[in-house]
Amino acid sequence: MILEFIAVNFPYLVSVSLLLVGLYAMIVRRNLIKKIMGLNILSTSVFLYLISVAYKEGGAPPIRVSEVEVYVNPLPHALVLTGIVVALALTSFALVLTIKIYKEYGTLDSDKLMDL
Repeated sequence: MILEFIAVNFPYLVSVSLLLVGLYAMIVRRNLIKKIMGLNILSTSVFLYLISVAYKEGGAPPIRVSEVEVYVNPLPHALVLTGIVVALALTSFALVLTIKIYKEYGTLDSDKLMDL
């Protein structure tokens, strides 16, 4: 019973686990690089969730074929592709800002930066 539940909901459980790890890294860690890594893990969990929701057993591409009754929704896949591009741009911008902060203040500790 429990193993069947885990097997059926495995992508969702992994997605929630990655979400919690990403939130933990963003909230608890003081190093800015680790916070950026946590943000990437969090966004990956959202991508995994969207792909898991879009999956349908026996689904076909959304092209009209008379033999197929179940079609896969292409919208979540398009959202994930767009999200990957946005996450890449956000990560690169955050890393550039982190380099500038380190050159200016000499630290990446968020508590020390708040005191400055």
